Amino acid sequence: MPTYQISYRGLSFLLLSIALLALGGCGGDGGQRDAGVEGWTRGEVVAGSETFPVPAEIQPNVDFWRHVYGIWGRSDVAIHDDRYMDVIYEVVKLPSPIKEGYTDSQRELVRSRTDAYKGQLRLLEERMRTGQSLGSGDKALLAKFEQSGGGRSAIYGSADRVRSQRGLRERFHRGVEISGRYDTAFREIMRSHGVPEDLAYLPHVESSFQTNARSGVGAAGVWQFMPATGRMYMNVDGTVDERLDPITAADGAAQYLSQAHRRLGSWPLAITSYNHGQGGMANAKAQHGNDIGAIVKNYRGQYFGFASRNFYAEFIAAREVTRNADRYFPEGVRPEEPWPHERLVLQHAMPVEHLAGHYGVSPYRLADLNMHWRDPARDGRAYLPPGSTVWLPAGTKRRVASHPPPVSNTMVARAEPKASPVARQAIAKVDRPVAKPTTKSTASAKPAAKAPAKQIAKSSAAQTSKKSTSAARYHVVKPQETLYRVAVQNGITVAELRKLNKMRPDDNKIRPGQKLKVSI
Repeated sequence: MPTYQISYRGLSFLLLSIALLALGGCGGDGGQRDAGVEGWTRGEVVAGSETFPVPAEIQPNVDFWRHVYGIWGRSDVAIHDDRYMDVIYEVVKLPSPIKEGYTDSQRELVRSRTDAYKGQLRLLEERMRTGQSLGSGDKALLAKFEQSGGGRSAIYGSADRVRSQRGLRERFHRGVEISGRYDTAFREIMRSHGVPEDLAYLPHVESSFQTNARSGVGAAGVWQFMPATGRMYMNVDGTVDERLDPITAADGAAQYLSQAHRRLGSWPLAITSYNHGQGGMANAKAQHGNDIGAIVKNYRGQYFGFASRNFYAEFIAAREVTRNADRYFPEGVRPEEPWPHERLVLQHAMPVEHLAGHYGVSPYRLADLNMHWRDPARDGRAYLPPGSTVWLPAGTKRRVASHPPPVSNTMVARAEPKASPVARQAIAKVDRPVAKPTTKSTASAKPAAKAPAKQIAKSSAAQTSKKSTSAARYHVVKPQETLYRVAVQNGITVAELRKLNKMRPDDNKIRPGQKLKVSI
């Protein structure tokens, strides 16, 4: 019979936990808040849909994360089994002060309660293995597993599955408010890629819409792209990191999820691949098909751990809480105003000072709007690259319609594209030298009075503008470009772009080298 060495301090915690369990088990039912929220009990079923099904196997996971996001606050720490998510041993109430992080005393409290349950479970497992009689605390613990999907056999190894999870209600509530800034844009992007609009809820899981969120492994932004994956869909280099631009990154996320769905054939699997990778989910599908419930319950892939098992359930829970925010946050939700600023896609490389001077906007104001600019771009040591997104204050394009002209700098290697009609018009108005008009019969013509240079320039610009608008403009698709990005670059909507090119309303397929009409 194996023995376990338990210190006097550990024994005291163990005895305390046994006493608590004997008196009634967990604090509350693991799901009720102390005050202010009514109508939720453990085991509430969250309805799924044809697109986002919620099979019985993951209902406990969804219910757990529903509590984490909408019921348990920072002062609540659930101690639970990390595989059978409806086995909740206790919801610890943290003493004041309640802040973002733990105080030393709070951390010690959580550690001690977790250790106490681990010790109790080891003793219970040993008693069951050797046929010993069980005390009331043992029976209370055993009942939790019998009521869960694990059954009595789940007791074995349970001491190694004890985990703590702090409530995120306040953080999630703030994320719902911030999401008002981006929700309209995110949904438009999802529609443009032909994927479900509700994928716009995914940042609640990834970052709670914290725009400067960074993970310990290098993921960044509200969509938490890793650097290598980000480079597949946007600009990520030493000058700009568009992972930190929520709207540009949303386009990358929509591209990824669309591709994942085409490969995996299921939205639950495509969403889970956002955490576990398409290759990993293809392996899971090979063993268990498209059944996300069977995958979560039975798949034992090497890297299919707690985060991957729960990712889809977290998405469903986030969707549930956000769609019913008035129920979960009766104190009220004040969504931020939709992002009002104007998008410009640079045609040429240029420094921030040049861009700011063209539009008459402070470089500091531009830097505030463009969180994806890195320090070399902000302080003028590097040029913003062509093709990158720049956000301008609302109304800027109405005031200055032209695109910033290229910068003459031999240190920047690039092909100089022809100026756009709008740019040519602006140049004509400012400093284009104007030749004297001539006619075919100059010999017989009477000397004409000279028109003022400004008048001639205006006439020339008007003729140029008239000619340019009479001819259709085209865009040649580059690698990695999408219908949405082409539309944004050319100042039209995706629907208008489809109409100009006689595409079906649900058609998103374009290929590098394809010539798309972008105006008539």
